[in-house]
Amino acid sequence: MGKRKKEMADRLKEAKRNTAIAKLNDVPTSPRKMRLVADTVRGVEVNRALDLLHFSKREASVRLEKLLRSAIDNWEKKNPDQSKELDNGNVYVKTIMVGEGRTLKRIRPCPQGRAGRIRKRSNHITVVLDVKKTATVEE
Repeated sequence: MGKRKKEMADRLKEAKRNTAIAKLNDVPTSPRKMRLVADTVRGVEVNRALDLLHFSKREASVRLEKLLRSAIDNWEKKNPDQSKELDNGNVYVKTIMVGEGRTLKRIRPCPQGRAGRIRKRSNHITVVLDVKKTATVEE
């Protein structure tokens, strides 16, 4: 049983070797607005994703572009011998997750002495980059 666990651990290490992760917590943008931008770059090659984010008019794209650049730097540091993969367009955004962060609750005066709730939402973003598997032909 111990040998089997070690084999699984080795496979997980090998799988994580080519992936790079970057996280950004407590972004003061609502998760819904951030997900709209994140959906445009999910599964896209990183150079194209940077262009999409750079020329997007949405405010959330500025923070997401900075996070994607951080993930690319993490990938380069993790895989120094595979720098040509980035130029060839084989590195892509494997997953991008936008989770709900804390919500700051504020009160605003409303008519007839009532109080209206204001919810200032935030989110957490996680970007995972990976290398596309090249198809090998066996003879």
